[in-house]
Amino acid sequence: MNYETLVPIIGTIRNINQSPGNCCSQAISINTPNGINNVFLSPGTTVIGSTQLRVGMPVAAFYDSSRPVPLIYPPQYDAELITPLRNDETVMLNFFRRNLTASDNSLRLNLARNTEILTLNGQRYSCPPGGNFLLVYYSVTTRSIPPQTTPRRIIVLCR
Repeated sequence: MNYETLVPIIGTIRNINQSPGNCCSQAISINTPNGINNVFLSPGTTVIGSTQLRVGMPVAAFYDSSRPVPLIYPPQYDAELITPLRNDETVMLNFFRRNLTASDNSLRLNLARNTEILTLNGQRYSCPPGGNFLLVYYSVTTRSIPPQTTPRRIIVLCR
């Protein structure tokens, strides 16, 4: 998977339906600050933590921005990755250099002992996480440049 082209849709699940004619896929409506977005979960969609999605759950659904999408309203995307969030939580997917600064200098990570570092399949990651694409869960940042945070959890997206 090309993580560089993944773009998040962050909001709250409004509705979950089975996709028409496909029992293995689901259509999910997500309320965002910019309106409703529909995402489709297929058997190939990664759901972090294999969590059962439900109405009212805050989520971030990532779609591949390099793939074509229909020009309809509300927007519809095929989700590549979806993750549940806590109410006060933000998530970022970016390449982090070895010094744990995002490639676009938008965030710097300060690891704590209680920062949970896992692989995409939920296994503990015991190497330094820098030099990889990271899915970072955090709640507050400093006002410095770049902003700094101590994340609650990091998912290392090994290539």
